[in-house]
Parts: sequence; structure tokens; C-alpha cells
Amino acid sequence: MKEDPSVIVIGAGLAGSEAAWQIASAGIKVNLFEMRPKKKSPAHHSSAFAELVCSNSFGALSSDRAAGLLHEELRKLNSIVISKADKHSVPAGGALAVDRSQFSQSITNELSSHPLINVLREECPRLPQANQITILATGPLTSESLAEDIQEFTGRKECHFFDAASPIITGESIDFSTAFLASRYDKGDADYVNCPMDKGSYLKFHSELIKAEQAQLKDFEKESALFFEGCLPIEQLARRGIETMRYGPLKPIGLWDPRWGDVNDKSVRILKRAHAVVQLRQEDRAGQLWNLVGFQTNLKWGEQKRVFRMIPGLSKAEFIRFGVMHRNTFLESPKLIEPSLQFTNRKTLFAAGQLTGTEGYAAAIAGGWLAGTNAALLAKGLNTITLPSSTMIGALTNFVSNSQASSRVQNKKNFQPMPANFGLLPELDNRINNKRERYKKYRDRSLEQINKFKESFFETKSLTTTI
Repeated sequence: MKEDPSVIVIGAGLAGSEAAWQIASAGIKVNLFEMRPKKKSPAHHSSAFAELVCSNSFGALSSDRAAGLLHEELRKLNSIVISKADKHSVPAGGALAVDRSQFSQSITNELSSHPLINVLREECPRLPQANQITILATGPLTSESLAEDIQEFTGRKECHFFDAASPIITGESIDFSTAFLASRYDKGDADYVNCPMDKGSYLKFHSELIKAEQAQLKDFEKESALFFEGCLPIEQLARRGIETMRYGPLKPIGLWDPRWGDVNDKSVRILKRAHAVVQLRQEDRAGQLWNLVGFQTNLKWGEQKRVFRMIPGLSKAEFIRFGVMHRNTFLESPKLIEPSLQFTNRKTLFAAGQLTGTEGYAAAIAGGWLAGTNAALLAKGLNTITLPSSTMIGALTNFVSNSQASSRVQNKKNFQPMPANFGLLPELDNRINNKRERYKKYRDRSLEQINKFKESFFETKSLTTTI
């Protein structure tokens, strides 16, 4: 008797979890490899699936923003990971943020209890045989042995950059005689803790931050480290100039403490407004944990405690997790994979998530959805699919599988990771100068295409899915 087809998924992060669920939902058996807790990574803190190692935010909620559009596309495609993010969301103004522990544990429980998903808590040190349908979803923290095997298989030097995570502190250690709750321009509820700085405290903080001692990077000398621009360490940002942080994560615009006076009184507003503001975002539903927004760092832990306690309102901050930095690995994908996320020289091998060079949680989930769907189709002897490039998922896939597309967007010789953004989408038929209106048109076109895709693909019942 011919054995039932199965798919191997390596890595139970965001992409791997999504892929495994989509395959199993299509009635195909899955062997899901996750090396934790037997083998730890330099950034993870638990053995749960889909653990968020950096921020707990998936980005903007609004679908006229790039991240929000990606969320909405995934909702329409019944992504399990986005549905769990919605279920375990915490207040974050206009962003989708989650309770890390509840979010990861719920996904772990769902996948572990699925009758078609066999969870293997062990490292997969080498690529499976070529006749085995496999999804590589090992993320940027791929184990050394598997990374070496991938490098040998692709024949290309691996790519890398350094990424970092922000510290997390307890809510009860925040001094609210100085800090205040507010969202920028009072949009939505007052979901952020804000720590205002006057010019003197800001300059002193900047001075100590750029002098603080950094932790030694593993694997590479500091001079050779490539930092991802979308996630620069706060100390690296500070070194670019005294004002740089004030135009980035410490931007004070639109934040006002009612204790300062009437915000509508121009004289009061000019006199009282903060020179800079450090924001903290809620990590859990109970509001017991808060992370320092934009404060990913490679400072030594003792230095983090010393320097970050200089922030007004955080002089007695109790650190639950210090910021860390780690090396991220990604493929030179445009030269290796196709829009279906299959490797060009091995159709049974797929890549998904941040390993492909997409950046951000939702982009990783999108890659997992597409790779999982296509792996299930391949296991059933059916043709693989792609999504229109006018959708955010399709545009991201096009970016990582098309050298011309990635070169056009980045205008760089060397391929670098890319988050979801409207610059990836093809131009509208009619040029709209107003940016906000243009983004809404991008959104409308994208969601229309997703709806058409669902009608044409899923109504053929080629997959037994929950969509």
C-alpha cells in the first residue's frame, strides 16, 4: 500500500505554526520539528510555539496602513496565528499587540492537540531527502548545523544582520507622579505609559547612553555587524546625532499630560510640552508588564539598568527581561526561490517566514500561510498557487522571489530584509497625490483581489480547509 503523504515543517515559530496548521487543515499529516527546549536559541525565553522574541506588537491595526492591510488579508484567509493575536490582544492604541504568554501558549495547545500534527521536540540538523515535502521555517535563529547544510545546498554564502529586543519592566515600578497614560493625539484610549523628558534630562540621558558599555556580539566583531534599519539598537540610533531619537522612538509630538494645563492654550503648550518622551507599551492583559518602545539594545544588563533608570518615571524600574541582541540569518531568496516559495532547484522544498528575507511578524505569518497551502497542494498532486502582486502578501512574496523587484525597491546590490510597505505594491492606474487617500486605494484594491482569490480558489474545494 502506498503510504499517505506527509509534510515536514522545521521550526514552530510564527511561520512554521501557520504552515503546520494550514497543512493539517487540508487533511495532510505534518511532522513539526521544534528544537526547543532541548536546544535553546540566543533569544527565546520559552519552549512555546510562535514565541515573540522582540516586540509584542504586530504593527498598526488600521487596514490603510501596510501592516494592518496584511493583518486583514490574513484574517480573510483564516490565518490561525492572526486569529489568536486578535483573541489575546492587549490595549496598544492603534496597534495590534498581544499578551505574549497567552498568545504563544494558545497556539502551542492548538497545534499539539491536532490529530494530524506530530510534534517532534528535537533539532532537525540537516535537510530531509529530496523526495520529502519540507518547509524551512527556522526563522532568523536557524541552528548552526542546519544553516551550514542550507548553505551547502544553496551554494551561497549566508546573509545575516543583527537584531535586538527591548527590555520589559513591571508596571508597579513605574512612578506615575511623573509618567502619564496617553495615546498620541488622544487617538483611541490612553494605552501607552509616557515618560516625559525636559531638554536637560534628555541631553544627560543621551550622553550616558552613547558612553554605556555594550555586550560583546557573538560570532562577529562589532565592526562587521550589519544592523537592520527598522530595528536599530537605541544606542546605535543615539550615535547618529543628538536629535535623532527625538525624531524616532522619543518623538514628543502629540503627547500631552493634562496635569501640564490646557493643551488648547498655545502659551501653555509651548511652555510645558516635553522635549522628548519615552513610551511604554503594555505586554500583558493585566497591565503588570510593560516594554520600552523602540529600546532594543545591546547594552550590558547592568548598563541597561543604570542608563534606563535615568528616564523620568523609571528611576525604580524593576526589569523582568533585559534587552538582548542576536544574529539573524536569512537567504539570498530572489536567487533561490519562486513566488510559490518553492526552491527553484528542489520543488519539494519550501522556505517561509523571516528566513526568506521578509521582516515583521505578520509577514512571517503570511509566508507560513502560503508555504503551508502550497505544500498541502503539492502533497495532493495539485498545482501550487501564488497571490496577486497587488495584495500585500503577493507583493512581499514577489519581493523575496524576484531579483528585479527587490532591486527596484531597495536600489541596492545586496539583498536585505524588507517589512510590509506600500512601496512594494504596483502603482495605481490613476495617480493619487494625497498619501492617505492613495493608501486607502491600495487597501481597497488589495482586499478586492483577496476576495476574488478566495472565490476562485477555495470554492473549487481543492483543499479541505476551514476557510
